[in-house]
Amino acid sequence: MIVTTAVFGSHQLTLIASVNEHSSPKLVEVNWLLAGNSWHRSKSIPKLKKHYGLADQNFTFINNDSLSKSEPAQALLINAIEQLKAYFKGDRQNFDLPIDASLGTHFQQRVWQALQDIGYGETISYATLAQNVDNPKGFRAVANANSKNPFSIIVPCHRVIASDGKLGGYTGGLDKKEYLLGLEGVTCKT
Repeated sequence: MIVTTAVFGSHQLTLIASVNEHSSPKLVEVNWLLAGNSWHRSKSIPKLKKHYGLADQNFTFINNDSLSKSEPAQALLINAIEQLKAYFKGDRQNFDLPIDASLGTHFQQRVWQALQDIGYGETISYATLAQNVDNPKGFRAVANANSKNPFSIIVPCHRVIASDGKLGGYTGGLDKKEYLLGLEGVTCKT
């Protein structure tokens, strides 16, 4: 696994790409990093280690200024950072990046796929998302799957709000959810 962090304004993200000689690299995580924390404190690291059968030495941190386009996994991280920069500038609305969602359960993967159908600048409720994954009474299960999304921004879980128009929850913090929705021209009730 190749790990880097990138700063976008006052926000910092951890990006992790798989390294596999038998297949193309994929993103396995793009998640918020709290101020003062290093990538080691990412909530997904223990899960990734278990899922992929890895030890600490299987994670290589590379400063994003030192990533090389000649190494496929590093080139993927460069591409992800460029797409995120364009998103934060308002120049990109969708992402075209390979992701490995195998860390999630079948249900979580269905929810994460459905999240990708929510358009830029649009929001839906948790109840609507539950209907979209053929589980109309499962809004709590959908909210839980949403909170486990390892691909912040790229899989836009920030576009799901409460039925009353309020923000609802967000594992990156409500300030980040409000910021992302504001960036997309959406105002929610507080």
